Amino acid sequence: MEAESVKQFQSFCESDKQWRARREFLLKNLEKFQGENEVDQLLALSMVWANHVFMGCRYSAELLEKVFCMAEGIEVEDAPHFTTRDEIMKRNR
Repeated sequence: MEAESVKQFQSFCESDKQWRARREFLLKNLEKFQGENEVDQLLALSMVWANHVFMGCRYSAELLEKVFCMAEGIEVEDAPHFTTRDEIMKRNR
């Protein structure tokens, strides 16, 4: 798969900023995931990473560690900061 063909994986609901970051994630890891099922796995991992970064979704520590390693070096401008319920509760004590 070539870098140009990655565009087909852009979701209609992704903002330009989200797509640029996820596109960078895909391109950074593309050569490690060349088989058909492997590309599906890469797409899923890219969505886990993007959902965590942009929407604050939570996943297992093992999965997050994997996608953080895969995303190492990717800079996301103005990434939102999410506060967990536990952090809020600690402040209110």
